[in-house]
Amino acid sequence: MTSTHDVVIVGAGLAGLAAARHLTQQGLDVAVLEASGEVGGRVRTDLVDGLRLDHGFQLYNPAYPEAARVLDHPSLDLKALAPGLIALTDRGPTRLADPRRRPSWAPDALSPRSGGLPGKLRFARYAWETARLPQRRRSARVDMPSDVALLSAGVDPRLLDAVLRPFLSGVFLEDRLTTSRRFLDLVLTSFLRGVPSLPAQGMQAIPVQLRDGLPSGTVRCGTPVRRVLSGAISTVSTDDGDVSARAVIVATDPRTAEALLPGLTIPPGRDVTTWYYVADCDASELTHGDATLVVDGRRARGPVTNTVVLTNAAPSYATGGRVLVSASALGLHASAESERAVRDHLAGMYGVGTARWTLAGTYPIPYALPAMEVPLEIRRPVDLGGGLFVAGDHRDTASIQGAMVSGRRTAQAVLNRLGVPASS
Repeated sequence: MTSTHDVVIVGAGLAGLAAARHLTQQGLDVAVLEASGEVGGRVRTDLVDGLRLDHGFQLYNPAYPEAARVLDHPSLDLKALAPGLIALTDRGPTRLADPRRRPSWAPDALSPRSGGLPGKLRFARYAWETARLPQRRRSARVDMPSDVALLSAGVDPRLLDAVLRPFLSGVFLEDRLTTSRRFLDLVLTSFLRGVPSLPAQGMQAIPVQLRDGLPSGTVRCGTPVRRVLSGAISTVSTDDGDVSARAVIVATDPRTAEALLPGLTIPPGRDVTTWYYVADCDASELTHGDATLVVDGRRARGPVTNTVVLTNAAPSYATGGRVLVSASALGLHASAESERAVRDHLAGMYGVGTARWTLAGTYPIPYALPAMEVPLEIRRPVDLGGGLFVAGDHRDTASIQGAMVSGRRTAQAVLNRLGVPASS
């Protein structure tokens, strides 16, 4: 497979595909080498017995500006979740949502079950004011842990512990809320501007769309890269031969990038496990037939961080009218004992028996997200010198938006090095 190209990209995840899209649009000859048999990296979907099982619970927010600029939303056939969540508290369940989208939920927002009204209004003000700030001004604010930022803004501690902490732990994949407030601000802004959704054909429809927009033959799957050597002409070694290029972008998962690029510093990773169940009850018995995220603000009730009835949003996730439920927990879990604890916790969260639910799949995902720690540098260097570049959400923010921004930003750095003027 010995060949020469303008640019070789190692990894066909979102960052690598986004970089390839930008570079090929500028007329460069690009080869994308992917170790696995399919594109997507961590954004993958398995089709198992008529069920669409994403590799871990993932959502796409159509308000992501970079993704919205690049992707064809109508073709993805996005199915929105309910614009809010159900939080289980020691005083009973409460529903919280943007009142513009779910005005009927307003009485729950006024209820004392999740804290006092003044503290809730202060949270709403923090979120709205943050969303209105330009990105540069948000990034210029003094960084601090998310819980410190929220409490400093006057958010009711009961609201923080009963609702915000269990919700944000599922976003950050850590429950102490030590994640940078800069990432918190990005998350709140995206939730206020858009409703998290699922592509009808599963999350992998996103990288597949990016791949299909590239020139034929650009992506070579089943081609693991063993070594990357920099030079005037860089070399990428594979089991099938060497590939040469004027620039190489390593857009693999962070740990593989670290192995291929000695000296690269990556942030710590966050792990998560997702279980998928086919429920034996009618969809209307679970969150009233809505695709509403459920979190548990009661302490020590079980391992589940969040759960949602996926088919209430996207019926295409299960054939035959079956009801598909996802449940996620922080960390890596693979034992039968862990699964039984999840099943028992779900019974308490949904108020139905789960003993006869069918386990459809278990996905322990190591390094599901890079940690966004304080102080957070949102734009990390991508040009390593010597014709080597690195892309991925670990260079920007831990999100689909961050991965795709990183891909474009790295592609632009390659163009600059090669002296190629970027057209509009």
